[in-house]
Amino acid sequence: MSKVILLNGSANQHGCTAAALEEMIKVFEAEGIETELIQVGTKAVRGCIGCNHCYEAGKCVFDDLVNEVAPKFEEADGLVAGSPVYFASPNGNLISFMDRLFYSTHFSKHMKVGAAVVSCRRGGNSASFDVLNKYFTISGMPVASSTYWNQVHGFTADDVKKDLEGLQTMRNLARNMSFMIRAFADAKEKYGYPEVESGTFTNFMDGK
Repeated sequence: MSKVILLNGSANQHGCTAAALEEMIKVFEAEGIETELIQVGTKAVRGCIGCNHCYEAGKCVFDDLVNEVAPKFEEADGLVAGSPVYFASPNGNLISFMDRLFYSTHFSKHMKVGAAVVSCRRGGNSASFDVLNKYFTISGMPVASSTYWNQVHGFTADDVKKDLEGLQTMRNLARNMSFMIRAFADAKEKYGYPEVESGTFTNFMDGK
């Protein structure tokens, strides 16, 4: 069975971001996609220090939630990163988590489907949405879209439940993501995944 991991980057476990992700989970379950919701915003997650321990040990030097989620991410077919908006940016806990998760995991993320979901009271959604999508687009992960940018509005979870267009966007996002996961699995069997070149690293600061 295909599986999607959903990350709740909010410190409020049952807040606006959770309401958006729960709307997606209903659709995933109806589509036969297994889900796991992981609370990130409620954890103390420090940032990456660039020590490169992960290249030697195969995991991050800080043995916390990042190392717990890493093998689940490797097995998953899709990843949803959900965050509230703090000063027109995602929650710092989620940013630290995503930095370390993507940097310390050296398995291929090619063709895993990614989606960013953001929640705000009024503004800053587009900037936060852009930040989260960067993790997917640097990793060969196709980004799932919807019928509007993947966002909901509200100050409380009850407010979000009144954002009917936002909830509709979440449902359509989950349907599109489910379709993409199945389509990529079928295409892999029929055609194989595209070749990925690697090994070239251009440094414009070496003076040559």
